[in-house]
Amino acid sequence: MSPLATALQSCDMLLIDGLHAFDFTADASGLTVECMDGRQLRRWSFTPEQVAAAVATGDEWQLNDANGEHRLVCMSAFRAPDDDQDEPDLDEPADR
Repeated sequence: MSPLATALQSCDMLLIDGLHAFDFTADASGLTVECMDGRQLRRWSFTPEQVAAAVATGDEWQLNDANGEHRLVCMSAFRAPDDDQDEPDLDEPADR
């Protein structure tokens, strides 16, 4: 597995060409990314060979396809914790 393919497995958001994308698929068939740019749906598709040839510079990856060069950053979205243990129970009176 290429370094970019490994990074894609552990992220849940991408920044591609300056656009945030939550809708992407990275598997044996390559990388497919979709996101809205205003009212326009943008799509990128990269073959497994293009993903394997990606060049890392710091946190950014450079991928090339028939349309040219693209910049990709793997990110983790912030999520609220699943448990609500830290929140007070509203049915119990507060300590005074």
